[in-house]
Amino acid sequence: MSPKISRAALFDVLNSYQVPGTSATLVALKAVKGIDVNEGRVTVMLQMVDAYQDREQVMKQALEELILNQAGVEAVDVEIAWEKTASVEFKNLIPGIKRCVVVGSGKGGVGKSTVTANLAIAMAQRGLKVGLLDSDIYGPSIPMMLGLKDSPLGTPDGQIMPLEKFGVRVMSMGLLIEEDRPVIWRGAMLNKALQQFLKDVAWGDLDVLFIDLPPGTGDTQLTLIQNAQVDGAVIVSTPQDVAFLDAKKAIGMFGTVKVPVVGIIENMSSFICPGCGQETQIFGHGGVRDAATRMKLPFLGEVPIDLAIREGGDSGQPLVAAHPDSPQTKVFQDMAKALQGQLGL
Repeated sequence: MSPKISRAALFDVLNSYQVPGTSATLVALKAVKGIDVNEGRVTVMLQMVDAYQDREQVMKQALEELILNQAGVEAVDVEIAWEKTASVEFKNLIPGIKRCVVVGSGKGGVGKSTVTANLAIAMAQRGLKVGLLDSDIYGPSIPMMLGLKDSPLGTPDGQIMPLEKFGVRVMSMGLLIEEDRPVIWRGAMLNKALQQFLKDVAWGDLDVLFIDLPPGTGDTQLTLIQNAQVDGAVIVSTPQDVAFLDAKKAIGMFGTVKVPVVGIIENMSSFICPGCGQETQIFGHGGVRDAATRMKLPFLGEVPIDLAIREGGDSGQPLVAAHPDSPQTKVFQDMAKALQGQLGL
């Protein structure tokens, strides 16, 4: 008598199988629609977007082999129903810019804006013409980090002149509204504002424009990617596994819209005591680098927790500008050099 087939074991196989070219399993993609067991025959029913259809035979063969290794399984059928990927229209509202890089995190609280500001300044210090767009409409923090308080001026043809600080041209909603005034906008108004930040700002000729994305992987992020010719994405994460789970969502979003990940950064990598100089790994260490290696994505560097980084952000004097010779500044300088190479600038 053949051993009974375990549905739990079959589910574990599907839950552990990563779709080729992604970091996601079939279960994570919500592709598993049913598992049918009839004596020794197993039928797996999947539903996937047609963006993965070029991998159909590879997936079927791999799944059949994995399931045949389970006790009691004599035959396997893998059936895949394909649904059309939603079409996305892409425009380029910033034609005068050589490279556009979005910086995302998937979640808030990982120091993404601080990293973006210091990385942009480090790129400018390398002689590149750099712009920085703070696209977080609801919580713009870049103006405070760069010590910007003036309102931008308009040009005769109706465009907005970005402000310049530390060699970086900057635009943010925080420059256009009162500091304590909340922005209460719904989707259509928000999307229109984001488009205006691209096409109605006189960025001039830039080597690279950094777009500091708000946390998450929703409509705001997609609007920006649709309206700028994005050349790459930089992902910022802290070392904890739970933080990198959200970063993986951002990586998945960029993969869906065909934006290559040009760098991953581990922020708050370790804490160096200012008194004794001892290094403490508060949130763990090295997990993001290891994940980047597994996913075959470029790792840019590890930024430690440093009191000077926080103080610089609060005072409007970012670390890279205020402490050009510090070891932490060298981290940003090395990352800027690596990113410049990734972008071919």
